[in-house]
Amino acid sequence: MTAGSTGARADRLRYFDEMYAADPDPYGLRDRWYEARKRAVLMAALPNERYASAYEPGCGSGELSVQLAARCDRLLSSDFSEGALASARERARGLDNVRFERHRLPRDWPSASAPFDLIVLSEVGYFLDADAMQQVATHCAASLADGGVLVACDWRPDFAERALPTAEVHDLLDRLPLTRLVRHEESDFLLEVWCRDGRSVAERERIR
Repeated sequence: MTAGSTGARADRLRYFDEMYAADPDPYGLRDRWYEARKRAVLMAALPNERYASAYEPGCGSGELSVQLAARCDRLLSSDFSEGALASARERARGLDNVRFERHRLPRDWPSASAPFDLIVLSEVGYFLDADAMQQVATHCAASLADGGVLVACDWRPDFAERALPTAEVHDLLDRLPLTRLVRHEESDFLLEVWCRDGRSVAERERIR
């Protein structure tokens, strides 16, 4: 997932694979109210009711993937850990509109599958160094369809495996030629939504 030396990448991959080997849901995404509430806030912030094609890198154990699948015709979800992908595939079993692939960002960005109407970067950007995150931001801008939506949601407190501050992740995305529609800020996490279509949801539905 991250840029850097081969040794650093191998150590990070080993860390995640061992974590998912010990527990298929190591972050408690399925049990913690914090996680369920955060997903609900993210889903409510999406300006469109449905999306034709979406990309979700860093899918982890697949809890958000399942909710995104309910609003997307096609969803490509990825992770660089085979352990995470195994957990996500099991969680999304029976959902024919979801495809899981192993991607290491930014190298494996799925440009051939673009354009995407929705790109969701949830708890992934802070694992990348600044150069890799800049490349991901560039890929996001190039891969968004007309009217496409970009979402970033990230944990704010510091932790040992962090490579980039959440504020820097969002600053890089905020510099893209997109309009920010949503900024939801709490002490625990930051959620922002950008779009090529700068109209509000009410304006799109001609309420105002």
